[in-house]
Amino acid sequence: MIEFKQVSKHFPPGISALSDISFSIGRGELVFLAGPSGAGKSTILKMIAAMERPSSGQVLVNGQDITRLKSASLPYFRRNLGLILQDHALLLDRTVVANVMLPLLISGASRDDALMRATTALEKVNLADKAEAYPLALSGGEQQRVAIARAIVNRPQLILADEPTAYLDRDNATQVMNALQAFQAAGVTCIISSHDEEFLGSASRVIYLNQGKQSQTWQSAAMATSSAA
Repeated sequence: MIEFKQVSKHFPPGISALSDISFSIGRGELVFLAGPSGAGKSTILKMIAAMERPSSGQVLVNGQDITRLKSASLPYFRRNLGLILQDHALLLDRTVVANVMLPLLISGASRDDALMRATTALEKVNLADKAEAYPLALSGGEQQRVAIARAIVNRPQLILADEPTAYLDRDNATQVMNALQAFQAAGVTCIISSHDEEFLGSASRVIYLNQGKQSQTWQSAAMATSSAA
């Protein structure tokens, strides 16, 4: 589903964010990007979402070289993505359900359809009872789960999550990860950047990064057996 071919990314003045990165991710995998801050994890996620373009190399999603996408094609491409950022970017003057409805309304769905699907998304993250609350009335973990509901309301093929458990206590972090694992179990491809090693064991694979370079890749026993077959 996703392939990086010798991808490098440089920012002025001469800062190397990624250097010669190559990997592929199959449909339905749960893959972690692990490594210290500044390792390049967020840059990889932004490239998959076509928010950043490589300085060299290719990034393919579903066989399409997204480095060649024109600006007018980006909204259509991103309809199949669910993007979860460290900054929840929730609208504080709108209710929880209104925040989750927003991507659907922007894409042209009717209000009735948007409300129904937003309510279903909130149920999936166990927040249906908070639908009429405002974001500031929620805990940090609940706000993160609202962000997840908003990311999946369009029924994406792919979820990209950038440090989704950062700054959360262990209970809230576990709830967030359980929600993401449930989507992966339903066939959604999930790519998660994290420095929290406690959750890495749930992954199909872990791609380790350090200073913009791949240092190693860990693969689950089930994945290894499947690949060998």
